[in-house]
Amino acid sequence: MADPARNLSSPVRPADAAGLVLIRAARNAEPEILLGRRHMRAGFLPDIYVVPGGRVDASDSRPSGFPESLAPGVATSLASGGSRRPALAFPRAALRETFEETGLLVGTAGTAARTPALPVWQAYAAARLVPDFAQLDFICRAITPVTSKRRYNTRFFLGDGALARGEVRGDGELEDLGWRPVSALSGLNIVDVTEYVLQEALRRWRARAEGNGHPAGIEPPKLLNYRKDIMTLSRHRARPG
Repeated sequence: MADPARNLSSPVRPADAAGLVLIRAARNAEPEILLGRRHMRAGFLPDIYVVPGGRVDASDSRPSGFPESLAPGVATSLASGGSRRPALAFPRAALRETFEETGLLVGTAGTAARTPALPVWQAYAAARLVPDFAQLDFICRAITPVTSKRRYNTRFFLGDGALARGEVRGDGELEDLGWRPVSALSGLNIVDVTEYVLQEALRRWRARAEGNGHPAGIEPPKLLNYRKDIMTLSRHRARPG
């Protein structure tokens, strides 16, 4: 992910971003994860398999029009992440990007509290679905190396793939988009951050699926950062991006 040619004296400030890992149980009980490949012309991670996600937009700071109660632990961790954005901007962005890139809505039956303004929330309202904010788990925050030309400060969330509604399609951002069994992941071109995110998401998903409790927010997220282009893990804490 690093660009050795980048001048280390003037690193790019990372842009806030959000991603969503969707996992569901297949008919043979093997977990499946929704992944797509970034196209060869992409300016960041070309030809790499990723989960849906992208930049946080200014519009993500505005209420969706639906109930937006996050799990307490998730809300606390997001609020202490060193961003001036409201905590809910990140899960909103993750759900919005997932809809735009895959066509899927992740929610339960219900109606909006007030008329949504953005297309993504209008799509939820039209489908009579309520976005699944309460069950989203905050897996980790990952910051792109300072040597990269494009940098992101990404919050990754875990969502219930069984609640995904709609036909898998996209806006062209991701190619070869689809649900993939865990056993097939080793054959995909995946970077170290995504590999960690998927492993951690699977661990939490399995704990929940096996009836071991593990509600959203019970575990604090990790911070993924780079030192000399080597990925390191540390405690998620309040710090500027």
